[in-house]
Amino acid sequence: MNARLALLGTVDPGVAVSEVFRLALQHAVGELGALGGMIHLRGPMSALRLVSATGLPAALTHPWEIIDQEGSLPPARALHRDHGSWAPIASVDPTWPGTGLAALPMTCGDRAIGALSVLTGDHGEPGDGHWGFLRDVVTWTEERMAQAPPPSGPGPAESGGLRLRQALKEVSVGSWDWDIRTGDLIWDEAALELYGTRPADFTGRIDHWMRIVHPDDLAPTLAATHRALRDRTVYEAEYRVRRLDGTYGWTRARGRATYDEHGTPRRMVGVGWESTPSGSARDALSRAVRHMSDAFLAVDTAWRITFANLETERMLGLSEDEIVGRVLWELAVECDGVPGLERLCRKAAADQRPTGFDVHNPGKDRWFHLRVVPGPDGHTLYFTDITENRRLEEERRAAERAATERASRTAELTAALAKATTTRDVIEAVARRVLPPFAATGFLVQEVEGDRLHNLGAVGYSAEFVELVDHRPKARHGPAWEAIATGGPVFLSSAEEFAAYEPHHADLPRRSGKQSWAFLPLTASDHTFGVCVVSFDRPRRLTEEERTLLTAISALLAQSLERARLFDVEHTRSHELQRGLLPQALPDLPACESAARYLPAGRGMDVGGDWYDVIPLSSGQVALVVGDVMGHGLPEAATMGRLRTAVHTLADLELPPGEIMTHLNHLVAGMGEESYVTCLYALYDSTTGICSLARAGHPPPALVLPDGSVRFPDLAADPPLGAAEPPFETVELHVPDGSMLVLYTDGLVESSKREMDEGMAELARLLRNAHDDGTADDLELLCDTLIHGLLPAHQQAADDAAFLVARLHALTEDKVACWPLLDDPRAAGQARRHVREQLAAWGLDDLAPTTELLASELVGNVVRHAKGPVRLRLLHGSELTCEVFDGSLTMPRIRRATDTDEGGRGLQLITALSHRWGTRYTPDGKCIWTEQPLTGPDPRGQRPDAPELLSPVPDDFDGDLDALTFGDPADDPDPER
Repeated sequence: MNARLALLGTVDPGVAVSEVFRLALQHAVGELGALGGMIHLRGPMSALRLVSATGLPAALTHPWEIIDQEGSLPPARALHRDHGSWAPIASVDPTWPGTGLAALPMTCGDRAIGALSVLTGDHGEPGDGHWGFLRDVVTWTEERMAQAPPPSGPGPAESGGLRLRQALKEVSVGSWDWDIRTGDLIWDEAALELYGTRPADFTGRIDHWMRIVHPDDLAPTLAATHRALRDRTVYEAEYRVRRLDGTYGWTRARGRATYDEHGTPRRMVGVGWESTPSGSARDALSRAVRHMSDAFLAVDTAWRITFANLETERMLGLSEDEIVGRVLWELAVECDGVPGLERLCRKAAADQRPTGFDVHNPGKDRWFHLRVVPGPDGHTLYFTDITENRRLEEERRAAERAATERASRTAELTAALAKATTTRDVIEAVARRVLPPFAATGFLVQEVEGDRLHNLGAVGYSAEFVELVDHRPKARHGPAWEAIATGGPVFLSSAEEFAAYEPHHADLPRRSGKQSWAFLPLTASDHTFGVCVVSFDRPRRLTEEERTLLTAISALLAQSLERARLFDVEHTRSHELQRGLLPQALPDLPACESAARYLPAGRGMDVGGDWYDVIPLSSGQVALVVGDVMGHGLPEAATMGRLRTAVHTLADLELPPGEIMTHLNHLVAGMGEESYVTCLYALYDSTTGICSLARAGHPPPALVLPDGSVRFPDLAADPPLGAAEPPFETVELHVPDGSMLVLYTDGLVESSKREMDEGMAELARLLRNAHDDGTADDLELLCDTLIHGLLPAHQQAADDAAFLVARLHALTEDKVACWPLLDDPRAAGQARRHVREQLAAWGLDDLAPTTELLASELVGNVVRHAKGPVRLRLLHGSELTCEVFDGSLTMPRIRRATDTDEGGRGLQLITALSHRWGTRYTPDGKCIWTEQPLTGPDPRGQRPDAPELLSPVPDDFDGDLDALTFGDPADDPDPER
């Protein structure tokens, strides 16, 4: 609203009344979103005449040209009220569109002279704000009406009896008689002709006269009538009336009223005549046009110049004789030309209405505003030099564009900083959006560390310069430290200013390649922690507006950096926690070469719950595990750590994959409903080449065979841990020696742009290509290839991804020896003979005595405490493994034997003699196993202090090491020993 009122306020006083009405209605309709508007003026008697309308077709306004000012329509009601009047359209005229009609009175002094009406649209009755706006528009209209020029004919008005009598002799004079009480009007024949009215069309009412008066002249003419009646003076007016051909001609009227005994006017009688120009008026007009400040031309219908004023002669550099008689555009071509002048002028003439437009004279690089006013016998043209105005306007627009662009970039910067999380994100966002609009070429951000400045980020500088200014000590008068100490910006416009400010480092401008700087303090929470430097590669003095904007931007930067620094700390701690929970290194095993990768999601400080593991087990077995705790955050990482520990514990018990999954399912179920975990557990036995797999809601592994073919085993899709119902299905695969098993989480193959099936197909393609080109020979290089192919660096992953690549190797048959044993005490002797013979074949005679003792004790315990069938197996891998199988599920356990106990020391001796030992269940019983290093000292640094135990053992010994400890070697019944 204020903008519209301000725009109306720029209208020069003295414009025509019709233009005042048009502007008032246009802005009233525009502000209220109305359908149209009207202005009625109050005439004699009880008539209101429509003098201006906007947005309303003539078919609707015709019945409203003259309305009763004492009637019930809103314009009439508004005359008798200080405030507006609004009526629903149904009560006004049901045939009209819209919702209603709002009207406000227009006054002159203390008298209502008319009404402004607005046809409201969908919004209905105006609110308080819109009524106030309409009152302001009416006030403006009343003021401009008072300032409008009075109607003037083609010449000055002649006054005085002599002139009037002379005029009456030369023109036809019509007489009129107006009954003021009834509104009846009488015209004689001369008056009918004067006022362009046929006798048959004359209504004999005063409203007929109101219809033919020009809208611009009606208000002042009615005002003159009111003054004459009020002051009892002669009524005299000059105004235009509409002719039969639709044109307007100037007339003059003069009359006097008569009054009754109460002083009330009864009737007015007068005369009217056509106003004609006088020679003096023409001379005065000619002189005014000749010396007017704007260039003025008159042309005939052939566009030949018939008149040119002095300003035109000066502008063209020609005399009047050289101008008059020339065709307009031919003359323009000789005077450096105005492109398009002929086309624009002819179009204005064809439109038959005054038209203004700007033209450019390229020869003189000048701009002119040209106004063409068509006429019946020719046209008039006004030229105004607007070159300076155009220049100022272009500067204003350029400044507005620059301000708009800076505001837009500031808004973009604010939005970008809201999304930035790390310090690097913040610096990149500011550099990208601040340097271009200021034409800056360098950006440096430093934070205070003690008495030094540490670089947080830099753009537009060489690496050598960035290293030079990093960790610079505090300078006594340095601009950076000055900005930090005072909390205010420091602006240096040239290298000379910099040298004067910091003479001890006057070489920095040369080394940096910059010539001017803005040092802006970074302050957040009332603490200045650093400085931001915006630099330019040329000397430049920033304007006050630019300095203010840069200072505001530095405040935004400081707040964002403060938040980002906290984020960086939390982010680092979170990832350190996760790295601590994941394996630090994968074990190097004969049965399995492995490599793995973990990739966190693209953004955010929250860590994920993906993990992987390679767990060495007994007898050439290895467990491969990949799991995924859904979600991100420290709780998920903690859950992952708990599950990884549980998997290690359960794997060390050497339980089958299905049982391990069952235990994990119970563990996750006890964590609550919010826990959602998927897991894949694979157990590979290098002695059989069998891989047993169980999964819970996890993608199947990729199996790469030695020939390069890739397949995904068809595993049962059990639900995730915590939601599954045991038992879990276990699938056994025969894996040829040298095959690869790839275990992964869904973040590797699935994303918002890629379905899991598509990702698995891409994984298979990459694995085949890696086999064909030899990349698969190096597992670390293969991991990098998979990351590059499935998780490109330019894409921000929405989920964590972890994967494990394992190349599996089988233990060859010549490294495995297995024998069935008797189910009686003789089995111990059998075991010792088999051990001696096999170790001799493998060249491991040094291990024979210890291994015989271990096998003898294991077999002796089985014969005494378990049940058959009994089986012995030796494995020659990276260590020597001795296994004894039986059909019992009873597990041995170590106990502390007292001095009087005859047994209970066998397992203690096994622990002393072996590198490690353990038990595991088998499908038909259990297995007790021991491991011994092939070379080197005992891992505990000592051998048992029982040399008699290392002497030859009789083959018929039943395996009781307790008895053997106290026995006599001479009692050995074996004749060969």
